[in-house]
Amino acid sequence: MQQDILINWSPQETRVAIVENGAVQELHVERTLERGLVGNVYLGKVARVLPGMQSAFIDIGLERAAFLHVADVWHRQPEGEAPPFARSGQPQVPIEKQVFEGQPLMVQVIKDPIGTKGARLSTQISIAGRLLVFLPQDDHVGVSQKIPPEQRDELRARLQALVGREGGGFILRTNGEDATDAELSEDIAYLRKTWTRIREAALRLPPMSLLHQDLSLLQRVLRDLVNDETQTIRIDSREQFGKLRAFGQEFMPAAAERLQLYKGERPIFDLYAIDDEIEKALGRRVELKSGGYLIVDQTEALTTVDVNTGGFVGARNFDDTIFKTNLEAAHAIARQLRLRNLGGIIIVDFIDMGREDHRQAVLAEFRKQLARDRVKTMAGGFSQLGLVEMTRKRTRESLAHMLCEPCAACQGKGTVKTARSVAYDILREILREARQFNPREYRIVAAPQVIELLLDEESQHLAGLSDFIGKPISLQSEGAMGQEQYDIVLL
Repeated sequence: MQQDILINWSPQETRVAIVENGAVQELHVERTLERGLVGNVYLGKVARVLPGMQSAFIDIGLERAAFLHVADVWHRQPEGEAPPFARSGQPQVPIEKQVFEGQPLMVQVIKDPIGTKGARLSTQISIAGRLLVFLPQDDHVGVSQKIPPEQRDELRARLQALVGREGGGFILRTNGEDATDAELSEDIAYLRKTWTRIREAALRLPPMSLLHQDLSLLQRVLRDLVNDETQTIRIDSREQFGKLRAFGQEFMPAAAERLQLYKGERPIFDLYAIDDEIEKALGRRVELKSGGYLIVDQTEALTTVDVNTGGFVGARNFDDTIFKTNLEAAHAIARQLRLRNLGGIIIVDFIDMGREDHRQAVLAEFRKQLARDRVKTMAGGFSQLGLVEMTRKRTRESLAHMLCEPCAACQGKGTVKTARSVAYDILREILREARQFNPREYRIVAAPQVIELLLDEESQHLAGLSDFIGKPISLQSEGAMGQEQYDIVLL
């Protein structure tokens, strides 16, 4: 399987596409203005200590001072226990005995500033790698709670052996449970090197300096997305190519060797029609080569995928037609989940198959395609209703949530009331108003299609209502209004 990574960089946005055998498999987008501060490490300066709130304001060089609560002040634990568990049963030392005004303090942002609130800080530093989280101030070696208990002891023992005597606390992330010793060692070396750079910067730089920024999407490409199948990483910015190569040579030399500067005339994303793929990934309908199609509906609670035969009648009999459509759909669904970055509960409605061997073959193919996903997935069998239930871990916003917003006309419902339904809503509203108020005249301000209906097919009902309430009703067309919007003005 040949894999290429294409990077389209601009000052406002970085877009990354992973292409396998000419087909786009994954899309990643990061916007400069939307990059948060969580994970950033600063050398702060204590501005004020508030004993009454058991908090301190720390100046880290932002518009507003950041906020440090006593519960987020780190202490070395005597038995190397994980800090949150060790701290829970101990009385807290008052904050005024731990920090003082003017004190330089290394802090990490754990919550972005929102509205008028400043960022929330912790003095416990944690650095995330691809497979591990490094806690340089601790000695605890732990394993993610999401990994099954029966695997944890073995993984912890492996990790302790790799960490050795150099110390530092490490927690194995969920996506590291199947990692090799070589991959874990590489992550440990990267994290220790990062911590060394942070400490050196803290000694060299003045207070209110940024010591470490969480990796950008460009850097995460080298850390998280490159694997043995990756042939090339092509980027279309000379400046970013130089920076990325320097970063790669220091931390990930094997990945850096595959970096190439793209100098072609055509935009890099035009090579594989990636912008067209993005447009398709935002739509409900996905065409299959056989003539069948998928309908993908994403809601707050879950995502549903419906498989349809469409115009596919290629096989000799109907059972084979359904089987071949479902096999093709299994490939397409797994790809769409990666492309759209859909997470949470996903329900797949394959076309009903009469034969058990067909059902098992489709399920096996579906699971095989899901196994290629770098994000953790779990798929059950066919339910009594013929549905396949699965989950895919949420790692970031889906493509649709990142690039789109709810429609102003339908508020995300996907449908709007008909012009006639809105016209009848208006007539009922006028009747309600007439029972409470006594204006000289009623004026209806609504979308052109609603006004047109009231002037034409519904004119008799409008005239009847006017006679019934004994008041004139005038109409005003407003092109800027959506079909469901209207105003009734009392004159």
